[in-house]
Amino acid sequence: MAKQNVRIGIVGAGANTRARHIPGFRAVESVEIVSVANRTPESSKRVSREFDIPHTYGDWRELVADDRIDAVMIGTWPDLHCEVTCAALAAGKHVLCEARMARNLDEARKMAAASAQHPELVAQIVPSPFGLACGPFVQSLIRDRFLGELRELVVLGADDIFWDYSSPLHWRQDQQISGQNILALGILHETALRWTPAPVRVFAQSTIFEPERPNLQTSEYSAVSVPDSVQIITQLEGGARGMYHISGITLFGPGKQIHLYGSRGTIRVEFEPEERVLVGHHGDATMRPVEIPEEQIGRWRVEEEFVGAIRQEEPVTLTDFATGERYMQFVEAVARSSASGAAVDLPL
Repeated sequence: MAKQNVRIGIVGAGANTRARHIPGFRAVESVEIVSVANRTPESSKRVSREFDIPHTYGDWRELVADDRIDAVMIGTWPDLHCEVTCAALAAGKHVLCEARMARNLDEARKMAAASAQHPELVAQIVPSPFGLACGPFVQSLIRDRFLGELRELVVLGADDIFWDYSSPLHWRQDQQISGQNILALGILHETALRWTPAPVRVFAQSTIFEPERPNLQTSEYSAVSVPDSVQIITQLEGGARGMYHISGITLFGPGKQIHLYGSRGTIRVEFEPEERVLVGHHGDATMRPVEIPEEQIGRWRVEEEFVGAIRQEEPVTLTDFATGERYMQFVEAVARSSASGAAVDLPL
């Protein structure tokens, strides 16, 4: 039986869209990428030529209104996620939106409300790629009570990506574009939520160690408006505690890791340079790396899942708008706690 044809329009063909999403869609049977709208007409034409996309638009609104497409892939910076998502859903288009979901919780809730008004349409957030490979195995360990009772969660995302103050201002350092998310905070928290209960209380502190950066657009220095260092303490449902260290100015930092400490054992997941899982159980002399069975290794299938949901072949599991709104509540709580110096209870 022939597969339902699905026609995709792309708003914002940045590096991740070109590297992952376009090849991902083209690997799915009976899917066509028919149009693209980038930041300028010239860049739209460059992407069109590079990937043989037949139609280009100088404005994303024209693409969203085009009856030739069934779904919109949003690959822009976060400042456009809410506006494009709401417009696409109102136009009857399915939506796959790049992470982070939005700049702040208010925008995320607007997106969730727009999705709720159109339950016949698929609305999906590109998931955190961390833990996709090892996730099924880690989840099996947790189900089999390897940890016992979870006692502590440690989330690390500390490196030197923004250590050099002479490097140009990055869009992730501009709150007007990036929003309240700090570095890898949202993406690592989303991964942690797959393995642990949700937080019910958050206490955070943050700072900007390098307050100015060269701005290539103005040839002057511009203020950095997103913290380059944050530390967070959390209380989880069920009583476990959590600690987060997220930083872009940490020389020789630990990189990106998630540690799960339980009453019977420990699971440590390291994400860079490649995913690996280390485990230790009561009575072991030391932790040991685990070779994950082939049948328990996950993979990137974002575009495949999105199209499968449109065809009503499968539900969206990574990541629906409800999950996106939950991690945006956490990002909002971190921002509020850091600003007030007080703990913030969740849900907001």
